[in-house]
Amino acid sequence: MEEKLNFTQLLQKPIAMMTGEELCFLITRSVESTEGTTPQVASKGNYYGIEGIARMFGCSVPTANRIKKSGIIDKAITQIGRKIVVDADLALSLAKESGGIHIKE
Repeated sequence: MEEKLNFTQLLQKPIAMMTGEELCFLITRSVESTEGTTPQVASKGNYYGIEGIARMFGCSVPTANRIKKSGIIDKAITQIGRKIVVDADLALSLAKESGGIHIKE
């Protein structure tokens, strides 16, 4: 598509009046502009189960089980029966403090 399309004019145009080409152009430009500005940030919040620990540390489930059993992140874990809830921020900071766990970034 030619660059003759004025981006600001297209933003003002109602979607119902756009051609498919114009709409695709706007979507492509929007995706391109957000890809460059979105930083890769580790997810925060709570993770659930051993699989959540594995996702948080970027490791396998058996390794996540060893991390949990090591006691390094015990302060970040709440467990009731079989339900495990992990505070990601606290777990990552505890792991960094201990130095025993190498975190993939």
